[in-house]
Amino acid sequence: MKNHQNPRRTFLKNAALSGALATLTSGVSLASSPSKRAVRRDFNLNYAPHFGMFKNHAGDDFVDQINFMAEQGFPALEDNGLMKRSLDDQKRIGAALEKNGMTMGVFVIDPGFNWKVALTTGKEEYKEAFVKECEKAVEVAKIVNAKWMTVVPGYFERNLPLDQQTAHIIDAYRMGAEVFEPHGLTMVMEPLSDNPHLYLRHSNQAYMICKAVDSPAVKILYDIYHMQRNEGNLIANMELCWEEIAYIQIGDNPGRKEPGTGEINYQNVFKWIDEKGFKGISGMEHGNASPGKEGEQALINAYHKADSFK
Repeated sequence: MKNHQNPRRTFLKNAALSGALATLTSGVSLASSPSKRAVRRDFNLNYAPHFGMFKNHAGDDFVDQINFMAEQGFPALEDNGLMKRSLDDQKRIGAALEKNGMTMGVFVIDPGFNWKVALTTGKEEYKEAFVKECEKAVEVAKIVNAKWMTVVPGYFERNLPLDQQTAHIIDAYRMGAEVFEPHGLTMVMEPLSDNPHLYLRHSNQAYMICKAVDSPAVKILYDIYHMQRNEGNLIANMELCWEEIAYIQIGDNPGRKEPGTGEINYQNVFKWIDEKGFKGISGMEHGNASPGKEGEQALINAYHKADSFK
């Protein structure tokens, strides 16, 4: 049986938590450098928009969009496609975040192979590709001061029993954890609802994998939109796996748009998350319900309304 009081594990967990908290609070009080903006915080939770969400107000340039997000009081950004951007764009994004006192949320680790036959197979070629991409992610994270990277294990391998597939994923994520632990970084696995062929669909699956890997570098990304579709009972299920949740994403259902456009009572959900003392990122992983500047303003208003639980 694994010793959960292992001093090395305890040290790594404390180091990872301290690093995450330092990142999230780094923008609260800025140095006297005139190149840095005064930080504005309009929300109780750390909501993170993505590029394109406010392009009608801010234009197409990454820096202009980050500046607009900061002006609206959003403390963070997430960018799924960060690893595929040019080095120059990555540096510009990192510099803009630092100037605005903002935190970088998740970006996606995509090894480039076909997810239909991936980590569930246990094949060495896929594990090796995954580890190489984790190593690349470390370097990208340094540029933008990121702490979290999204991972998904891929499709079911129909020729193998489910438990063997789970074991293969645990092995692969342990290999990834060895890459990330020394840097205080965390990959967050995301259960998805996009189609029935995906292996990872429920929070309890992700919880079990986290416990088996037993590393601060492997946690859960709890996407509320996907979990409403797959399992519902949101607050109760988050409570069950709360100790392994390191990142949250948002989207109403149906439609995957901003809070208030679907069936989820986001004011209650946000209130519960806040009462749990969550200081991490809540990524705005959804589209805009309405087009143009009016739609963007409606989205901002929707977050103020859902966030007004105090």
